[in-house]
Amino acid sequence: MHDHRHDHDHDHDHSGHGHGQGHSHAPANFGRAFLIGIALNTGFVAIEALFGYFANSMALLADAGHNLSDVLGLAVAWLAHNLSQKPPSARFTYGLRGSSILAALFNAVLLLLTVGGLTWEAIQRLSNPEPVASGTMMAVAAIGILVNAGTAVLFASGSKTDLNILGAYLHMAADAGVSLGVVIAALVIRFTGWVWLDPVASLVINAVIVWGTWGLLRDGTRMSLAAVPQQIDPAAVRAYLAARPGVTSLHDLHIWPMSTTEVALTCHLVTPAGHPGDAFLHETAEELKQRFGVHHPTLQIETDPAVACALAPETVV
Repeated sequence: MHDHRHDHDHDHDHSGHGHGQGHSHAPANFGRAFLIGIALNTGFVAIEALFGYFANSMALLADAGHNLSDVLGLAVAWLAHNLSQKPPSARFTYGLRGSSILAALFNAVLLLLTVGGLTWEAIQRLSNPEPVASGTMMAVAAIGILVNAGTAVLFASGSKTDLNILGAYLHMAADAGVSLGVVIAALVIRFTGWVWLDPVASLVINAVIVWGTWGLLRDGTRMSLAAVPQQIDPAAVRAYLAARPGVTSLHDLHIWPMSTTEVALTCHLVTPAGHPGDAFLHETAEELKQRFGVHHPTLQIETDPAVACALAPETVV
């Protein structure tokens, strides 16, 4: 007969385990930074899109789309942080942590659709270049440099100690660089009259957005399909558990993301010498957290190897 014991490590750490898109939990003391960053960038996106339309500049419109991606990214990080605080319920036993994965997927799809429309317009503009208001284009992009650089400064203090804050910091800093590229393109157009440079700049910016968004879409899809997070080596986790004192074998090992920042694990450990005790379970849970970033392990102990577990075969989920 199996001795089913479960150990849940509820000491969740939300600060050190990020995922490739950078859309994750923020420490409480950066909530104000997120609010200011979202407000500044939302206002600038509206202004840039409006002036881009009236200035007839595809580069400004593309940069507005790029900045919109940052607003969505910051909003998702903030939303994920807030939803992670919601307690579990009878229906949502893990709380609402997984909503951050759905939000990341939504953002990726929305951004790709937006870029598709901007790219189509830029290609048409290449074959039939139109005059652009280079002065307006330059001024608005210069404001973008200030907004993005200012937002980056808000996260600078935490960028050296928190991977999630570092992601926000680098994203904002990169956007300041993109806006600088638009300023340079506007200067060249102003002094050379090369209006074709505007749609070319738009295509370059769109490529930057697709490059970043593709990773978000890929990682979000993997998470939604409960794939082992990229930063975790499942073979190393298996080897660690197999080497625990008293463990002769293990099976039904599953590792999956509960959210964009938290990882869960379940596993059956066979210990013929008897149940190893609560200290063993707590120590194993803590080491799984420290070594592999697993926040929520559930370990089932089986003491009689003669009794076959229905979940032992590798082909059974």
